[in-house]
Amino acid sequence: MMPWENVAAFVVASIVLILIPGPSVLFVIGRSIALGRRAGVLSVVGNALGTVPAVLAVAFGVGAIVASSVVAFTVLKIAGALYLIYLGVQAIRHRSDGGDQTSSPSGGTARLLRQGFIVGLTNPKTIAFFVAVLPQFVDPAAGAVWAQLLVLGLLFQTLALICDGAWALAAGTARAWFATSPRRMATLSGTGGVMMIGLGGTLALTGSKT
Repeated sequence: MMPWENVAAFVVASIVLILIPGPSVLFVIGRSIALGRRAGVLSVVGNALGTVPAVLAVAFGVGAIVASSVVAFTVLKIAGALYLIYLGVQAIRHRSDGGDQTSSPSGGTARLLRQGFIVGLTNPKTIAFFVAVLPQFVDPAAGAVWAQLLVLGLLFQTLALICDGAWALAAGTARAWFATSPRRMATLSGTGGVMMIGLGGTLALTGSKT
């Protein structure tokens, strides 16, 4: 069994890292501003599910290969950046729709989860992060290393789900306050789209290993 002091140290380090606004937080805030709290929370869930393959890849050793391959890293990075830009453009195009882009609750839910999943799946920095951080808290004498990596990765995702969900609710609440004015709402939705486009551009232009 993994030492509890390792787990506690990992939880503290994870919370500190998660609370620092990064790509996932900016994505969630942009979605919540553009589409509302429900869309933001579903995007958080989808994004978390999209990073589960990265946790599995790192736990079973594939992540180290991807993280060390400039080509694989770059392909994933560009794909994810382009998808973020696409979502931002869509938010701007539909900024006057009042955020109601989900006429069918079930269809809308599936679409929002799928979009969040793709963003999480195509974020190569997740694999690089897990490769760099998770092994530091593993104790080889405590049992199977792959099992410890898996537990730590899923624990990190759970903490991220809670914290990012709070960001989504906060940003969505701010959006609800703006809803009394159609013009302000359109401006706010457009701002969320611009944030996602800017995030996509930033990710596309960053170095291959940063």
